[in-house]
Amino acid sequence: MGLEIAINVAREETRVAVLDNGVVTDLFNDRAKHQDFVGNIYKGRVAKVLPGMQAAFIDLGLDKSAFMHASDVCTDAGPGDTLFDSEDDDQAPEMPRPKRQGVKPIEQLLAEGQDIMVQISKGPIGTKGPRVTGYVSLPGRYLVFMPNVEHIGVSRRIAKDEERARLKDIMKHLRKPGCGYIVRTVSEGVKEDELRADVEFLHVLWQDILTKRDQSPAPALLHSDLSLSFRVVRDMFSKKVDRLLIDSRTEYEAIRDFVNRFLPELTSRIQPYEKQDPLFEHLGIEQEIARALSRKVWLKSGGHIVIDHTEAMTVIDVNTGRFVGKRDQEETILRNNLEAAKEIAYQVRLRGIGGIIIVDFIDMERERNRDKVYHALVDAMSADKARTRISRISDLGLIEISRERVREDLLRAMSEPCHYCDGRGYTKSPTSVAYEIFKEMRKLGRSPDHQRIVVGANPAVADVLQDQERQGLEELERASSCKIIVTPDASLHIEQFDIATL
Repeated sequence: MGLEIAINVAREETRVAVLDNGVVTDLFNDRAKHQDFVGNIYKGRVAKVLPGMQAAFIDLGLDKSAFMHASDVCTDAGPGDTLFDSEDDDQAPEMPRPKRQGVKPIEQLLAEGQDIMVQISKGPIGTKGPRVTGYVSLPGRYLVFMPNVEHIGVSRRIAKDEERARLKDIMKHLRKPGCGYIVRTVSEGVKEDELRADVEFLHVLWQDILTKRDQSPAPALLHSDLSLSFRVVRDMFSKKVDRLLIDSRTEYEAIRDFVNRFLPELTSRIQPYEKQDPLFEHLGIEQEIARALSRKVWLKSGGHIVIDHTEAMTVIDVNTGRFVGKRDQEETILRNNLEAAKEIAYQVRLRGIGGIIIVDFIDMERERNRDKVYHALVDAMSADKARTRISRISDLGLIEISRERVREDLLRAMSEPCHYCDGRGYTKSPTSVAYEIFKEMRKLGRSPDHQRIVVGANPAVADVLQDQERQGLEELERASSCKIIVTPDASLHIEQFDIATL
């Protein structure tokens, strides 16, 4: 079956799935009302400089101001600066910056009210606005153009030294003075003429952006990246992809023309999907999306993992569940943990979980078994294109993972905190609320002015008061010399109640 890309296009959103031998490895989603701004270039205005954080907030004309660290403020980078190569993750790679021994204080680099050209490097996540950088990069088909950094790099995914040297020599000949380039993975085996065409295209694009910058008042959008469908085709569609399926005839024609201009030999691999069943249903992708939004994920053996998101980190708990094994307990736990390690690596990548991840494996007594689980997790996450660091299993059976946050995770993108429980994941029990009502009524005490007390409560709480706690109500009636009337009100939250005296 090989590598496949499926593109589902609808009026409200575009979804892209990458499948490797039928297994969904990546999911991308771009909604018309919640577009991905990563890669867009703006002329912004410095709204606030924060010396204590060595950062600034930049007004881009969006809902939220962008965050910019002092290390992202572009200064002239000469050929003597030490740079690092791009990992080239087959998408627009992160822009390399000069490694300087000391970055100037932010207050010496920016001033409030100053105009500045920036590019969004990370989109808004949760309540945080986007992050921007002054080190602009423009991805093409074969190259990433870096107008602010004089550097030539070759993707580390091109393994052959001879090919790397060939591509670097070509780029030294083609480069524009004072500019830099990263040669992308898809450039392996590409001829000089194709690289030259990419250089010229990107240079013209950059000149257009500079012209808009000089003519537009801040804040202004100077350049927007391609739509999700075309970004995926530009960044991921290569000879390694056996088939690209698109369920929109209009999008199919546009992408086919796009590919025919740059990679005519791959045009035949683009196929329209015209079956009656929805594309994502037909390929089993909808089922994987449902699993990716579920808190509990079952393993084939009968065990399961539980994934909980908190403000500071993501916590993953491993459980044996229905898996009881056939040998001794340690062997059962080892097998369950090994299976969980593979599923955890898959779910983390599929869901796009970033930041700190704590994995609580089932405790193992033998050191060699803990090593097996650790190495299994490292191997499973080795294919992850996001930068990841994994600690060894602690004495408590915990592994700490630090994963680069490359985009908003699937759960945040497709869901929101529960309005009923306010995102806590729980509410007070009806009995607890009933006891709170008792406490409030006791505060009223005995009063000759009151003849009745009317309690409005959620039906679940009202049932507790009128049934299980009926005796308590009667005691309060005698103590207060008032008739207590309980009124169910479905419009009230389970934790809300009203008490009125008449």
